Amino acid sequence: TWAMHITQLNRECLLHLFSFLDKNSRKNLAKTCHKLLEVFQDPILWSLLNFNSPAELKKHNFLLGPALKYLSICWHSERVKVCNIEDWMKNNFQKDFCNRHENTVTDFLLEVGNRCPNLLSLTLSGCGHVTDDCLLLLLRNCPSLKTLKLENCVRITDQTLEAVTLYGRSLQTLHVDFCRNITQTGLEKVREKCPSVMLRAERSANMIPDSKPEKNNLPTSSLGDWLLIFSLL
Repeated sequence: TWAMHITQLNRECLLHLFSFLDKNSRKNLAKTCHKLLEVFQDPILWSLLNFNSPAELKKHNFLLGPALKYLSICWHSERVKVCNIEDWMKNNFQKDFCNRHENTVTDFLLEVGNRCPNLLSLTLSGCGHVTDDCLLLLLRNCPSLKTLKLENCVRITDQTLEAVTLYGRSLQTLHVDFCRNITQTGLEKVREKCPSVMLRAERSANMIPDSKPEKNNLPTSSLGDWLLIFSLL
């Protein structure tokens, strides 16, 4: 019987085959020969990206570029317990751990803002390190953004809502759920200045915002902290 080698398939067939593979499988297949590497590097393949842990952002098994339209970064709640603690409550070990995650997430989102101007949809869930500055850059550099969904992003404040009113010209859907530093005043400004935007803010304006006490006794590392940290690595 006659068998065809995968490299004998035409470009369209190879792209279709790659479209069914996850990021790791695509990368591994691309390592086998130059022709498959070229398929891996085709922008058509990278219009949608999903990430489920900070470590995935550093794997280099994907491409960022103008073809990216849909981006989702969602950490599971058990993985962000430490990151969602107010900064003043963290001990030094926890701060060091969170700083590493913050640098990873910030660097990645800055790259997206600078390299993916055609982004249409962005979902960030459980991303305790995402800042207003990152979202300002994304809103300013991605003028076609239609959907922005933020859930349990504890460092997001009304500054992001202000950026929406200034740069979210194409925005149609905005979710800011369980973002504890969002206020009712900020939400009302969005409703006033962007009446066409479908705004949802589940629990955000009703949560207790971060506040540093006058006298601050920082906690020390415990065995429980170490076990929790190592479970996230």
